[in-house]
Amino acid sequence: MPTLRAFVATLALGLPALVGAQAQQPVAPTVTVIAAEKRPVTESTRFVGRIEAVERVDIRARVTGYLEDVHFQDGQLVKTGAPLYHIEKGPFEAAVQQAKAALLRARAQLDNAAVQRQRAEDLLRSNSTSTATRDDRVAAEKSAAGDLAAAEAGLKTAEINLGYTDITAPIDGRVGRTAVTRGNVVGPDSGVLTTIVSSNPVYVSFPVSQRDFIRIFPRELDLKAAADNTKVIIQASSGPPYPYPGKIDFIDVKVDRATDTVAVRASIPNPEGRLVDGQLVQVSVEGHKPEERVVVPQAALIADQQGIYVFIVEDGKAAIRRVKVGQAVGGSVVIMDGLSGGELVVITGIQSLKSGMAVSAVPAEKPVGG
Repeated sequence: MPTLRAFVATLALGLPALVGAQAQQPVAPTVTVIAAEKRPVTESTRFVGRIEAVERVDIRARVTGYLEDVHFQDGQLVKTGAPLYHIEKGPFEAAVQQAKAALLRARAQLDNAAVQRQRAEDLLRSNSTSTATRDDRVAAEKSAAGDLAAAEAGLKTAEINLGYTDITAPIDGRVGRTAVTRGNVVGPDSGVLTTIVSSNPVYVSFPVSQRDFIRIFPRELDLKAAADNTKVIIQASSGPPYPYPGKIDFIDVKVDRATDTVAVRASIPNPEGRLVDGQLVQVSVEGHKPEERVVVPQAALIADQQGIYVFIVEDGKAAIRRVKVGQAVGGSVVIMDGLSGGELVVITGIQSLKSGMAVSAVPAEKPVGG
């Protein structure tokens, strides 16, 4: 019996310590993990750009006159040569007639001067006049020839001014709102009467930072290679991507020192006229060939003062991996550095995790992100 009592006493003394030890054992938190996936990803970099018309013309009056008619409606599509404004022709037609009359007088004076010069030369050969007289007649003929040239130029100027009374469209495009209506007197000092912008194709211009420029374009800059190896997709602030991709057609030869960016431009088809000059759009520059990249759900990313990191599960414990992220792909993000693919990345239960903590990992039931 003493032995039994001693055993029971020993058990009673050790039981609290055993219960305390079990109570101090932490329960491993359950986390959901997904394998970092390697998949083909098309490189894409986003910028903010602005739509620009390929051709833009400010319409101005080149002669002063009474505006008799406006031949277009605001916002109308016009073709090259289409009439826009009509200035009263009468004063300019009269100027043409005056110039023609001046030309006739100048021709008559030249003919007379030629006859007088020839007569003086004949008299000089018979010693019936002086050399000085002959020289005066030669000078008079040359002066008459100059007057004739001036009269011809005056007629040409008058005819040109008459032609300026019909103001026509110099390009195909969409005409803006007219700044004047019929009944007004217009002239070179009247400013811009209206503006025409071409509508198809259009340009989209966007600034590219030095870092993105080096990554997107080859080291030895080749405009043709840039156009062949990339495509440009634009999107309005709200709405789906524009259905017609563009091609890069210009890269500036200098860096803007104020912003440390390089101006890049692409040509975009605009057959339906949906893109408007001056419109602000989002621009994505995409490569033609997809490349293998590591992709993880965005839900796995955590940021602190040192940068961005994810938790992975190794040997039943949580571990931190610092990563460098790239473009977004749906609900996922490309990992440029820090993961090699296949790591079990924690996507839920992250809040209470610490590096080195034992965890119970549960695979995600379905893919997260896109």
